[in-house]
Amino acid sequence: MPDPSSASPAIEIRDLCVNRGGAAVLKNLQLTVNPGEVYALLGGNGAGKSTTLAVLMGFVRPVSGSARVTGLNTASEPEAVRRRIGYLPETVALYETLSAYENIAYFLGLSGVRPTRADMDAALDAAGLQTEARTRRTAGFSKGMRQKVAIAMALLREVPVLLLDEPTTGLDPVATADFNRLVGGLRARGAAILMVTHDLLGAADCADRIGVLARGGIVEEAPARDGLDLLALHRRFGEAAAG
Repeated sequence: MPDPSSASPAIEIRDLCVNRGGAAVLKNLQLTVNPGEVYALLGGNGAGKSTTLAVLMGFVRPVSGSARVTGLNTASEPEAVRRRIGYLPETVALYETLSAYENIAYFLGLSGVRPTRADMDAALDAAGLQTEARTRRTAGFSKGMRQKVAIAMALLREVPVLLLDEPTTGLDPVATADFNRLVGGLRARGAAILMVTHDLLGAADCADRIGVLARGGIVEEAPARDGLDLLALHRRFGEAAAG
């Protein structure tokens, strides 16, 4: 497994200020995520989590400061940045009349990637989607199954950065455990993973570091795997959200 401490950041946000709708949403935000690291960004509604993701994907330009993905500036090189990112939205949109195989072939074909069936099976094996589900229409897929298809697409694109938007919302405990194992596998491959969430306990299960976003910046940051005091962090999270 890569040593995050010895790597250059895959995601690097410096002094980032963003206004939306005439109001300041992010104020001098500082954040880094290294290869082989999972960073959980916690925040309440309106804290700026979605804005942070939009900046990283090049859809929102900052007023000042910078955001870089694998060294590329998201404001000046948005298309190149998006080729380096896999994005998992809270609700994964698939063509419901198509199978998992057909969805993967279609979406990857749009970006010029044409995986073989063997390639798709290897990625779906890594993502944990059952073999018998791969030829079925995705109309009946659960959220967890849809996530596995989306993760398989990211694996086939071999992107170094993954952005996960509220990935465990609506998952049952078994699906959440499956997701956490999947994230661990992606970490081991060297991916830099930024997940935005309001679920502190879920973040503590799979993240290496947890940051609390409030008042436009990171107001608390802690390693998730080094004796983290969840009750204290939860209390501070609540205070930050209220403030």
